[in-house]
Amino acid sequence: MPERIDVLGLGAVAVDDLLFLEEFPLPDGKYQVLYRERRSGGLAGTALVAAARLGCRAAYAGRLGKDELSRFVIEGLEAEGVDTVHVVEQEGALPYRSTILVEKRGQTRTILGESTGVEGADDSLPAEGVIRCARVLLVDHTGLSGMLRAARLARGAGIPVVADFERRHPAPFAELYALADHLILPLQFARELTGAPDGRTAAEALWSDSRAAIVVTMGAGGSWHLPGESPGRAQHQAAFRVEAADTTGCGDVFHGVYAACLSQGMKLGERVRLAAAAAAIKATRPGGQQGIPASAELHGFLAAHAGQA
Repeated sequence: MPERIDVLGLGAVAVDDLLFLEEFPLPDGKYQVLYRERRSGGLAGTALVAAARLGCRAAYAGRLGKDELSRFVIEGLEAEGVDTVHVVEQEGALPYRSTILVEKRGQTRTILGESTGVEGADDSLPAEGVIRCARVLLVDHTGLSGMLRAARLARGAGIPVVADFERRHPAPFAELYALADHLILPLQFARELTGAPDGRTAAEALWSDSRAAIVVTMGAGGSWHLPGESPGRAQHQAAFRVEAADTTGCGDVFHGVYAACLSQGMKLGERVRLAAAAAAIKATRPGGQQGIPASAELHGFLAAHAGQA
């Protein structure tokens, strides 16, 4: 029988190649690259690293190939303690790729993305037994039919499904959206779905009896979550006040820490508070996964900001 998994992810992983330039290039020019960095990212990849740094057993089971970029992602996850034994090897499958031009002078960036070959969740793997051994399933939009299979199995087994959705997608997204009982959405998408004017009313409009929790995140504006202390009324979690350096990956960190806390049986308010604190810490540091806090740092931050949020 497969080992118990706290948080299982199947979706988006990415490789970002950052090129640091003195100034942004103009057409037909030649420019010297000051230095370059290669980093791992992606919705699922970053969330699983966040869960692993809290001491949870996290596992990735999406599709990747034998190429250099797939190997870079797998080795990076393994270095963070994320289990990759259930990765589905498929010829030609790739992570998302981005080439990011970073202008040092103006602190601006331009992202050139590639998604050819990205597969995400497989239609028949991992095995049903692996999914049933998860305490929490984390889903996103990458490999929708495979995500849907996994979500059906999870909900059928009473396993919570935490969703990291950013925008609408073609069928079968509607069913996957309905199967996610822990729905964590950015404000812009929540407003698009509901027509609500703000985070509180959007969270309340998203609620249904099929949901276990709704969270609408608003960056520096904090978040609203249901169920709150009063039936039908959303509760606000203020953002922790920090000097932000780079918000890349903050939403994915929020999802990963939320899922980790859920796997350990924490109540909704505490899940949201820890997730908000982890995202705040990450925002103070450049890069995506590099700035994710470990458990000791996260709890130290919460103790130091006990009266703030």
